[in-house]
Amino acid sequence: MSKIRVLVVDDSPFNRKVISEILESSPNIEVIGKAFDGEDALRKIVQLNPDVLTLDLEMPRMDGFAVLRWLMANKPIPVLVVSSRESNRSVFKALDLGAVDFVVKPSRTASPRLRAIEEELVSKVLAIPHLRFEKIQERISQAPILPAPAPLPVAKGEHTAEVVAIAASTGGPPAVQQVLMGIPREMVSPIVICQHMPPIFTRLFADRLSTLIGRKAKEGVDGEPLSPNEVYVAPGGCQMGVRSDENGRRLMISERKPDDRFAPSANYLFSSVSRTCGSHCLAVVLTGMGDDGLEGVKELKSAGGKAIAESQDTAVIYGMPRVIAEAGLADHVIPLAEIAPLVGRYGLVQP
Repeated sequence: MSKIRVLVVDDSPFNRKVISEILESSPNIEVIGKAFDGEDALRKIVQLNPDVLTLDLEMPRMDGFAVLRWLMANKPIPVLVVSSRESNRSVFKALDLGAVDFVVKPSRTASPRLRAIEEELVSKVLAIPHLRFEKIQERISQAPILPAPAPLPVAKGEHTAEVVAIAASTGGPPAVQQVLMGIPREMVSPIVICQHMPPIFTRLFADRLSTLIGRKAKEGVDGEPLSPNEVYVAPGGCQMGVRSDENGRRLMISERKPDDRFAPSANYLFSSVSRTCGSHCLAVVLTGMGDDGLEGVKELKSAGGKAIAESQDTAVIYGMPRVIAEAGLADHVIPLAEIAPLVGRYGLVQP
């Protein structure tokens, strides 16, 4: 396997040094250059032709957004945003412009705490050869998405899913957004979402969805009742599930345990939904690396629920949906654009 050639872009000399050292701790990554701002980055991209860019968003003269716009129009390459928590809302703008993923720096200023991102940063760079970058390019080349969508009327179907559970990882935020925007307005089943994402960003993701999809979306709160026509995003760093009591179905939020591979976890969410809803549930597995969701979908299918997996045609990383399809657990393996109408066929509708 040839090494992944990375250009590190950050206006802090300390951050450039530490990020480069972190990346080169992997024998499969080579840092071929460092850039101190956007203009320097563009010069070195042309000179060095890197495989991947790690990009700070807040820089003097030319910021990360300008770099992303130029890259996607002139020389598209995968970009991993490495930016501070203070830039949290900007991350979603960067994803819209074509960034493949993001890693959160502990502080905006130079700090030894930057070493805390080592495992996440290396794993996300190593995942980039597995993603299908052309799918991101196809998405950003399409017409801009406008708020307040008007989905098609709900199609005839089973309408048995009292809860719809969606899971995604790398490449997920735009995919989740597209599915939710296309779900027919008449479908009222509550939707619960596991998107692999750090704390703080899940709340911001929910807020963003709420402005775009024509439904109320929020970060889940422990004990909160599931309401018709609403969307609940699992909090980053926690597990979210669904339980029942004498008053109906509620969310349950718990702290991450030491042996949890993911928090939030699709397995945790799907398993709880299957126990609570039996055959009256639907799982949707979108783009993502790894196999989170496989065990949960097995339980859900054993309980009589239905499952949809995004097909290889559109998945940015065909990992999570692939294991569902190859295990024979998916009732449907279809492109992203076809998922929302199908969810409408299974979800409950207003009488």
